[in-house]
Amino acid sequence: MYRHALVIGKFYPPHLGHHRLIRHATTVADRVTVVAMSSAVETMPLGDRVAWLRESHRDDATVRITGIACDAPIDHASPTVWAAQVACMRAAACAVTDEPVDVVVSSESYGPQLADWFEAAHVSYDAARSTTPVSGTMCRADLAAHWRCLDAPARAGLTTRVVVVGAESTGTTTVSCAVAEAFRSRGGAWADTRWVPEYGREATITKLDRLRAVTPTADMHGVTWTGDDFASIARMQQAMEDAAARTSSPLLVCDTDAFATTVWERRYLGVDSAHATAEVGDTATVYLVTDHVGVPFVQDGIRDGEHVRAQMTGWFIEALTQSGRSWVLLTGSADERVELAVRVADQALAARMRFADPLVAS
Repeated sequence: MYRHALVIGKFYPPHLGHHRLIRHATTVADRVTVVAMSSAVETMPLGDRVAWLRESHRDDATVRITGIACDAPIDHASPTVWAAQVACMRAAACAVTDEPVDVVVSSESYGPQLADWFEAAHVSYDAARSTTPVSGTMCRADLAAHWRCLDAPARAGLTTRVVVVGAESTGTTTVSCAVAEAFRSRGGAWADTRWVPEYGREATITKLDRLRAVTPTADMHGVTWTGDDFASIARMQQAMEDAAARTSSPLLVCDTDAFATTVWERRYLGVDSAHATAEVGDTATVYLVTDHVGVPFVQDGIRDGEHVRAQMTGWFIEALTQSGRSWVLLTGSADERVELAVRVADQALAARMRFADPLVAS
């Protein structure tokens, strides 16, 4: 048994092969340091990769994960390039522990050379990629095809989140459900496309039920709201979204989100009330705003905003614009709205799943 194993990689993105490599390292050494290395040409933040790895290995008590940016080129025949690369590796490892590295665990052909630079032994694991036939290159080339080779933290971080928002009775649920179903019908990883419902509706029904337990004839006009109510709704909405992203396909479709809750707080409590704002996560990729024009108002027993639908549409557009969030207005018939929504989602996915090539050996 070795004392201190070193695992080096880009983890661009982290996948099941990486996780098995790290866990194999725990079987050959008392402690394992994992160093994620990134370069400026890459388009996946190093901090995200480190965070995903740490969450994936939080139960591996002997594993410590860190990261470092390194823009030295890749040239396995150049001692000076090796020295530059290894200097970064040593600096990252030393930030975690003073324990000397006595074994390098890798799946790469250059593993023995790397071990020599650390005057350490080398343990090879699944160099042929037969146990886990996946690589970072394969994931970057076709993320959807290899989506199930990612675990929950990476999925949640890489999911494209499309949020449908709008005033009451403008078809947000109809559109969002239809978009999710359109992607599920594509099969493969897309069959796992999740839809996140509006928690505010559930909270509204609960409030009305409690009021009617005291006053059976009560309606929505008797329901009162507080800033804490909206903060709670936003918090739960964000939690539901984040949980669904861990098991969804590369696309997550949301019928509202925590940011939209801030607009609803404005509608009920005024522009000066902003309790929900602190609960908003900057996670949405694009917003779809359902226009009220051409959509009849349908009373479902808890709606009370027919008279402010036009104003609400304006508030959503204003809030999204002022916050710098991307949004698209959906107009026309229900079919036309869904068609445009699917096109926007496909466009967002294409951009989200496009990764720059990393530095490679020259």
